[in-house]
Amino acid sequence: MDERDFFDETQTVKPARLNCDKCHQVDTYEVRWIVRTKKKVLPSSAGDADRAQFAKARSYMTRIDDFMQCTNPRCRKRFEISGLQSVVFL
Repeated sequence: MDERDFFDETQTVKPARLNCDKCHQVDTYEVRWIVRTKKKVLPSSAGDADRAQFAKARSYMTRIDDFMQCTNPRCRKRFEISGLQSVVFL
């Protein structure tokens, strides 16, 4: 079985205060995340190895956006999101 069979997937948007590397302006940006929540029941086609893997699985969020565009009208440059974790366990 694939690992994605153990989780329900949804997308969400969370606000984050980020700092532009070029103009050094701090602002709130909407960062997109994929939320993978562990299913309540294991699928019926699972074997013993899949059961062991399902028992260890945890719900988590993965960041989709790696770059943001600055909101300052004079800058408008893309900068990398470096101060925010890319994976968060729930």
